[in-house]
Amino acid sequence: MAEDRRNNRREPRKKMSKEELQRSREERMKQQQAQELEEWKPRTQLGKLVKTSKIKDIKEALNYKILEPQIVDSLMKVQSDVLNIGQAKGKFGGGKRRAWRQTQRKTKEGNVPTFSCMAVVGNGDGFVGLGYGRAKETLPARAKAVRKAKLNVMEINRDCASFDCTCGEPHTVPFIVEGKVGSCKVKLMPAPQGTGLVIGDECKKILRAAGIKDVYSVTNGKIRTTINLAKACMKALEKTRG
Repeated sequence: MAEDRRNNRREPRKKMSKEELQRSREERMKQQQAQELEEWKPRTQLGKLVKTSKIKDIKEALNYKILEPQIVDSLMKVQSDVLNIGQAKGKFGGGKRRAWRQTQRKTKEGNVPTFSCMAVVGNGDGFVGLGYGRAKETLPARAKAVRKAKLNVMEINRDCASFDCTCGEPHTVPFIVEGKVGSCKVKLMPAPQGTGLVIGDECKKILRAAGIKDVYSVTNGKIRTTINLAKACMKALEKTRG
């Protein structure tokens, strides 16, 4: 009996690296997304047109108001990422940046924590959206942020606009654009191919999702406020449509 119990013991789990964990999460999200699309029953007129394949292009769908995230999922390949808007606890306020921003509300029963999250979605080919979500737990907050980002998807223009680049490929912004939210100002300028994204890490995630590979930038104001900085970057990209 003792030997059988030893044989029936579970083997210890292998420790997974960060890359393997990220891949497993992405696979789960893809499976969940595919299942939701199969079970999706559209409620809006646009959703019914997309479900019956009468609208097959995201550009045509943007002429209407998108109220269901499954519309974006069915019309383009969506890539999502989370911005680091929070900060972990550390000595003298020097904690590490993290994706979830935690706040607390005082009640008679005690402290009630709330988690906020900001997500960006895009197809890497001129379409990008930004969303903000709050919930009592971390994963529901991320799901809300991704859902709102899909509802806020917009098209931007790209071009080869740098004076010292003649590649002809759409890899940068077409002209100098500027966005402002609060005290945060973001100025995006065309750059030649191979320059890369000369901007902060959180704005890099937005530009990659939009399909911009090269850009120069100037930022002013309290840029540590990541929420306002990301919104200012989105306003600058919105102005590329002319």
